[in-house]
Amino acid sequence: MTTRRSFLGSLVAAAALPRLGWADAGSPTFLSAAQEPDGGHALFGLSADGQDLFRVPLPARGHAATAHPEAPEAVAFARRPGTYALVLNCVTGAVIARLAAAAGREFNGHGVYSMGGDVLYTSEVVADTGEGRIALWSRSDGYARVGEIASGGIGPHEIRRLPGSETLVVANGGIRTGPGDREKLNLDTMAPNLTYLAPDGTIDEQVRLSPGMHKASIRHLSLDAMGRVAFAMQWEGPMDLSPALLGLHQQGDHAPMLVRAPDNSHAAMQGYAGSVTFFEDGRKVAISSPKGGRVQVFDAQGQYAYEVLRADVCGLAADGDLLAMTDGHGAFVLMRDRVPAGHSRANRAWDNHIVRL
Repeated sequence: MTTRRSFLGSLVAAAALPRLGWADAGSPTFLSAAQEPDGGHALFGLSADGQDLFRVPLPARGHAATAHPEAPEAVAFARRPGTYALVLNCVTGAVIARLAAAAGREFNGHGVYSMGGDVLYTSEVVADTGEGRIALWSRSDGYARVGEIASGGIGPHEIRRLPGSETLVVANGGIRTGPGDREKLNLDTMAPNLTYLAPDGTIDEQVRLSPGMHKASIRHLSLDAMGRVAFAMQWEGPMDLSPALLGLHQQGDHAPMLVRAPDNSHAAMQGYAGSVTFFEDGRKVAISSPKGGRVQVFDAQGQYAYEVLRADVCGLAADGDLLAMTDGHGAFVLMRDRVPAGHSRANRAWDNHIVRL
């Protein structure tokens, strides 16, 4: 029988236990999912030079991950349309929680924590209509689903949070897909947008592309320390009409700045930007194309700087002045400006994203 005294004693004892932090998981710098030679999938924690610090198995192909701001917990998301999201203890490898989308919903590959880390936001769609939803999960309640808000568009993909704010930035890709598959059903009527969203669902601001660019699906996001947003797009129209694949926007600006490389380099991207990241403290921004086998770099004013050629490259992340890149052949590459600063190779195929903790 538990007495009040013993109960209070257990609370004191629990409070005295040390709280685990990311140092207990080896202080990883990056997270990335990968497929291994036997066909299995896992989430890896990587050091600043790309060495494995931990490995946690996944039930199917992963896409992106998000890390808790303090506790060594990561959420691994399935490739869209997702059937799983796992909250992982990156110290022990244990599954803390298995998240299941509500009836009629599908995960869309990305999520982000609130500032304090008690709320996890996940991008989802209504399977039958493609309408976007952002689900809310309470960490203190064992990652129970506690609500949802509209994303402000069709097919939300990546969601981020403005630095020092609870405002969410949502990449509404505009593409409606079939329930449980990736068939694109509305290419002629796509309407992508970038939405700034309060946690209660209020739309603070929404940015739309010009009518001639309505087939440019806004997919992935990166934010600098001042809250400037870089967004990567994927073109669903004729390749000879492919517009810019990179946009830059600051909340409050009238319209985004759309930038592209010179014609030949731009055409080589094949209308597809797979990842985006600011680096060098926001002075540069890069987009990748696994289809084009290249990473293109621009300065903060949108001027094209240079490109790095690498087969099947997609994952991009910043580590100070260094640009980290991963590819489908197991390579992890660090670049300082145009010069390689580090390289490792693992016997696995890295998935589309590498996430900086």
